[in-house]
Amino acid sequence: MGKKVTIIGAGSVGSTIAYTMAVNGIATEVVMIDINESKSLGEALDIRQGVSFCPPISIYAGSYKDAQDSDIVILTSGVARKPGQSRLELAQVNVNITKSIAPEIVKYAPNAVYIIVSNPVDILTYIFNKVSGLPEKQIIGSGTILDTARLRARLAEYYSINQQNVHAYVFGEHGDTSFVPWSIGTISNIAIDRYSECLTDKEAVNPQLVHDEVESYIRKSGGKIIERKGATFYAVAVSVCHICKCIFSGADTALTVSSMMHGEYGIDDVCLSTLSIVGQDGLAGKIVAPLTDEEVGLLHRSADSLRAVIDNLEI
Repeated sequence: MGKKVTIIGAGSVGSTIAYTMAVNGIATEVVMIDINESKSLGEALDIRQGVSFCPPISIYAGSYKDAQDSDIVILTSGVARKPGQSRLELAQVNVNITKSIAPEIVKYAPNAVYIIVSNPVDILTYIFNKVSGLPEKQIIGSGTILDTARLRARLAEYYSINQQNVHAYVFGEHGDTSFVPWSIGTISNIAIDRYSECLTDKEAVNPQLVHDEVESYIRKSGGKIIERKGATFYAVAVSVCHICKCIFSGADTALTVSSMMHGEYGIDDVCLSTLSIVGQDGLAGKIVAPLTDEEVGLLHRSADSLRAVIDNLEI
């Protein structure tokens, strides 16, 4: 069975997603669409000329019509975040772009699972839910899956352990109000805050893990990378490709992606990241993990921050 993916936006993020898909054999067909047709043609050609050393894939630049029968559509289009700029400051410009794209792409790919990657991702996921006319289960924001990857990478470094032994998450907005629900985080099934005391080598972990420092590292990573090299695209591309792999595998997988809230934790009518189950048809449900009262409060703070932005937008 073919696995067709359409990527809208052939900038750094979109083209790196396409490249990562080709190298890892995630899709069998990739369509790249960009308002700058020359850019999408160039990116597709550059990747295509290396695919003889990769799993079989057809990759080409096209128009919205070429998205017909896509299994997944990935939206990366929009104005890029500038140094010193918050994701939320991008809101109205990228909302307008998303609103213009939605009817054009949905017309040709009404059955696809849509992955929203452009920032501010939670706001744009909300907007796409409101304007696309698609069932909510078909709309996934990349959300805090990248933040979660950064968290696991940091904890794995700290404890000198394989990242696959780290099970911890970032919840809330993909941005300044994100937080780590430490109460549900584990390393090898041991609560993170008790892990070091379970090691026979007590000197292996020094100094003690400080929650605030780890969370600050996660929140500031994107800004630091933008400051140093102008954009972030490798880690987000791998994260988005992981979502695609989970969809194509058909096996339900728990991921911190952004989706519409309907009363979970007392939050309604806003998109943010908690644990969602992602499967073949998109969102298959949610896991309402048992958070502490303080963590629920932090989730509400994130929701309120996003709600305040939505209330000031022209939708």
